[in-house]
Amino acid sequence: MPELVPTDAQDAELIQHIFFGKLDNLPNLTSKIVRIFTSSTFTDTSMERNSLMQHTYPKLKEFCREKHGLEFQVVDMRWGVRDEATDDHKTTELCMQEIDNCQRVSVGPNFVVFLGQKYGYRPLPTKIEGAEFALILSVSNPVDARLLKQWYKLDSNNIPNLYCLQPVSSIFTNFTNKAHPRLMEEDQSQWWETMGKLNRAVRSAAFELLKKGDFSAQDNHRYNWSVTEQEVVRGILNAKDTVDHTLAFFRHIENINVALLRHSMKFIDIASKQIDEEAQTMLSDLRDVRVPATLPASSIIRYTVQWSDEDGLNKNVHADYLQDFIDTFYRRIVELIDRGVGQQKSLASNRVYTEILQQLHVVNNFSQDFQGRSDILERVRHYVQGSSKQPVVLWGEGGCGKSSMLAKIASESTSWFLSKTCTPVRLVRFLGTTPDSSSIGPLLRSVCQQLSYVYQVPDNTIPVELSQLTNHFKRLLEKATVDKPLCIFFDSLDQLSSADGAHSMSWLPPTLPNHVKLIVSTLPGIFNILNTLRNLIDSRENFVQIKPLGEELGKTVLKAWLARQHRTITDVQWSLVHERLAECNIPLYVKLVFDEIKLWKSYTKTEEKDLAKSVSTSINKLLGRIENAHGHILVGHALSYITASKSGLSEAELEDLISLDETVLNDVYQYHLPPIRRIPPLLWTRIRNDLPNYLVEREAEGVSVVSWYHRQFAEVSHERYLANPEERRTYHSQMADYFLGIWASRPKPFQFSDQQKRMFNLTSTDGEADRKVPAQPLIFAATNASATTNTSTVRYNLRKLSELPFQLIRAQRVDDLYTHVLFNYDFIHAKLSCMPLNLCIFDYESALEDAYEKEVKLMSDALRLSSSVLAADPNNLACQIIGRLLPFYTTCRKIASFIDQCESTGLQVMGLVPAYNTLASPGGPLVYSLEAHQFAVYGLEVVSAGQHLLTVSNKFIVFDLSSGDIVRIIDPKIEGIMTFLSVAPDQRYCVTTTISNQYIICNLLTGEFILRDFQTGGSTTKSTNKTSGQPSDPLLGAAANNTHFAIWSAKMYQVYKNTGELLTTQTTRFQIIQIEVLDGPEVEIVCRSEDVKDDQDVVRDRMIIDYSFVPPIDYSADPIDNSENNPPRCLTGGRKNIHSALVLTRDKRRIEFYNSTCMGI
Repeated sequence: MPELVPTDAQDAELIQHIFFGKLDNLPNLTSKIVRIFTSSTFTDTSMERNSLMQHTYPKLKEFCREKHGLEFQVVDMRWGVRDEATDDHKTTELCMQEIDNCQRVSVGPNFVVFLGQKYGYRPLPTKIEGAEFALILSVSNPVDARLLKQWYKLDSNNIPNLYCLQPVSSIFTNFTNKAHPRLMEEDQSQWWETMGKLNRAVRSAAFELLKKGDFSAQDNHRYNWSVTEQEVVRGILNAKDTVDHTLAFFRHIENINVALLRHSMKFIDIASKQIDEEAQTMLSDLRDVRVPATLPASSIIRYTVQWSDEDGLNKNVHADYLQDFIDTFYRRIVELIDRGVGQQKSLASNRVYTEILQQLHVVNNFSQDFQGRSDILERVRHYVQGSSKQPVVLWGEGGCGKSSMLAKIASESTSWFLSKTCTPVRLVRFLGTTPDSSSIGPLLRSVCQQLSYVYQVPDNTIPVELSQLTNHFKRLLEKATVDKPLCIFFDSLDQLSSADGAHSMSWLPPTLPNHVKLIVSTLPGIFNILNTLRNLIDSRENFVQIKPLGEELGKTVLKAWLARQHRTITDVQWSLVHERLAECNIPLYVKLVFDEIKLWKSYTKTEEKDLAKSVSTSINKLLGRIENAHGHILVGHALSYITASKSGLSEAELEDLISLDETVLNDVYQYHLPPIRRIPPLLWTRIRNDLPNYLVEREAEGVSVVSWYHRQFAEVSHERYLANPEERRTYHSQMADYFLGIWASRPKPFQFSDQQKRMFNLTSTDGEADRKVPAQPLIFAATNASATTNTSTVRYNLRKLSELPFQLIRAQRVDDLYTHVLFNYDFIHAKLSCMPLNLCIFDYESALEDAYEKEVKLMSDALRLSSSVLAADPNNLACQIIGRLLPFYTTCRKIASFIDQCESTGLQVMGLVPAYNTLASPGGPLVYSLEAHQFAVYGLEVVSAGQHLLTVSNKFIVFDLSSGDIVRIIDPKIEGIMTFLSVAPDQRYCVTTTISNQYIICNLLTGEFILRDFQTGGSTTKSTNKTSGQPSDPLLGAAANNTHFAIWSAKMYQVYKNTGELLTTQTTRFQIIQIEVLDGPEVEIVCRSEDVKDDQDVVRDRMIIDYSFVPPIDYSADPIDNSENNPPRCLTGGRKNIHSALVLTRDKRRIEFYNSTCMGI
């Protein structure tokens, strides 16, 4: 992590504000995109806008990706406007929203206006307040009033009441009926005529009200201004810091031939075959007065060109102007981007700061909609103020509101501390919402970095290895104080990746230090996490079930949400809502109901089918409504790409994918030919606008992506759009082509329909077009040249490295998968250089799940065998692969190709290439080396249902047997090493003995341990033999069952509870060979039947199995009596020292033993 060094006092204050988890006055999140809204009129700038689309925007996209690692997107709402956009009159509203979005997220430039001599389209007001509409009617003539009443309807569901302009198709029913072109043409003609009448009616009424003094000049202007002026007011005149974010291009055409109406009306406002002086006056005021008064001269670029009777402006006649225009546009935008990147706070590059800030924004977003559930809030408040030292678990079914509940608790928690002088620390992670909260390693590292700052611990001490990181996290919790108490919130444990044993919950402390509270949430039944937590946390009171809201609370929540939107619904509409809430009232369903009913007008007639009865049917209904509004093909394909992605898609990627999708483009462009065959940005904008809060933005692989915010949306979308295997493979294949960069800088062929061929007088149905999608190199290299240096910054294409294997596997394109990913040296080396090795191996394992292939298995195993070396330096890839796979060169074609690449491309980073098979090859008995212990391993046990291997030396180390990765390291910091290991049958704890005559009780669930000296009768036995330096009565072994354990020396044993409480100490007459702890507790002891000295040779050993119930502790008890009153079971056989290894069968009738020279039964 870059060190957090504040550049000034303000930065220092901001860092503390964020790292302590304060929720007020949060700064905006740092953006990963340059997003520019381009404003212009429809017809007079088409030549310039098309040239920018064709030549400049691809260059800017490449510049942003390679130099700054940013996405680039242009929002041109004038391009590709469909009839549907006119039907519902939403275009102007969407334009305003998009300007706000660009201002919110864009780095550097966010608004560019092109102004010529055309004021442009002046739309009807879509909403008029009730009182104002009454004034308009009061001064309108009867004809105009009747027309206005026909097209504007009162919506009393809005507060205050509004009159809403009706959709065109509600009266002219064939307005968008493409199935009947003639009827559609007639209705469209009637609408344009009607719109003219409506415009004249409201403008004349506004002017009359102005004269009467009932309207101000600004009120009157609202009924007259153009869309372009509204955009300029929003994007420049009312914007902040315009010099850093906006540009204006003014173009003046001299000698416009107004008489040539066919061309002139495209470039200047015409009314009744004359120049529209009213429009020109308003344009002049905007262009020549108000914009120059706001923008400095350096931000306004002016051009003067001559009129041409051939189209007015022509790209051939005006080629020099056009070239200068696009060159200047590129240069000025690059300047603003560089300046914007430079102005970003240095904090923006700090990954931990960005992570914490994003999580705090999630808290605010989730908690603002919270209503009710005071009983749970009160219960958690008592926990925070109480003495409990275990975590609290919120659990419930999907959609029950766990995340909102946890967010509300987090937002309220700091007010619950009784001491008014303390400064509570709020640490929040909504798991799965960011890359650093999606897997356990990055999560703990991020959390440790936050805690290190708060409690002033150097963050350079944070370990990299996971088990050490887990221990470090738990030690940092002990830094909390009464002055700085700590509250930790982890939402959705089920969203954590299963990698590195995250779902075992071994990283989660079940016992908390003083001044620490931990609150988590999870789904039941997912990855068995809830049951695991119940095993870890003893207190049943700490498990809080989140249940549905209930009908009454559901109504209260809906009313509160509607009131915040200044909405309500009629009594008739409420009756249907009440009926549905009685059937289902979980928060997700209530949210879906709200997003439906907030659209209801008071004149909307509701029916039973208007509200679905469950979450899944509600989601399907929502998607169906959006499909009906924006087109089944467009919506279905766009949402399919998002659903089929691995981690979401950026909006630029989604636009590119749709622009490569011929099915969508053939539907969008079935009635006209676009200048550039790409999807118009407006179309996706409209879809996203109708999915409020259900598609969320988050960061993935260095870019901002959109993905489904809730698991159930993803499931319903998958079932709706990707259930057909063939269609699913098609989507994955098209995404694979995109990330392969197949169509970058080259035309993609397509087919015109026969209808298009006739309509556009084409000679052939064959066509091709460059879609202006970016190349997809593995590495972006940006050169930073200066007077003294010329350095190159390497930036990996993380999106390609992550998405391409995922898409190729699911597209079942095996040959491409082998060629471009699994047996491609450049790809594997790049992925190892910027991502963990386990993600690389995961690609091979995913391929093997689909179909077994020997060479894929060999490559996967070779990488696993090389894991410790490659983790240290990925440049060792070539020598590791050659050293291990050379024997397969002649028999395995794909491996031979990879080795050839290693010996050519690999030499660029590693000059040492083995000439022979110098390393262990996969396929043999060695799967991988478990390299971690510094000293000899004296005990090991397979645990966790065969998933992990517990080993002991001077530390406890747990390995993942599927990957060879270290799951956990527990360091008891002992002198010497552990010599014996016994694990309880339920694997909750283990006992070990050491050469220093100590024993260790270790909780395998939590990693907590107890280290004690071996004592007899109250005295320790750490006295040593002066000759050997070893303890005079060393511990020889240990045995454990689920509740008790025993440890023993040569002729004495002790039995303890698993908490460490001593129950008894007993001696034996002869040497103890082995002990087993049975229920009761009862001990089963295997002893010799006679004393044998170390140097004594005996032909046969006689051993005794004896049983003893554990009495209360009595140090004076006699040794075990093997008399006739207590006859032992005896086994004979073997030679001296057979107990170097000894196993008894369960019935105790057979024994297997080993020594250095023989074995016997």
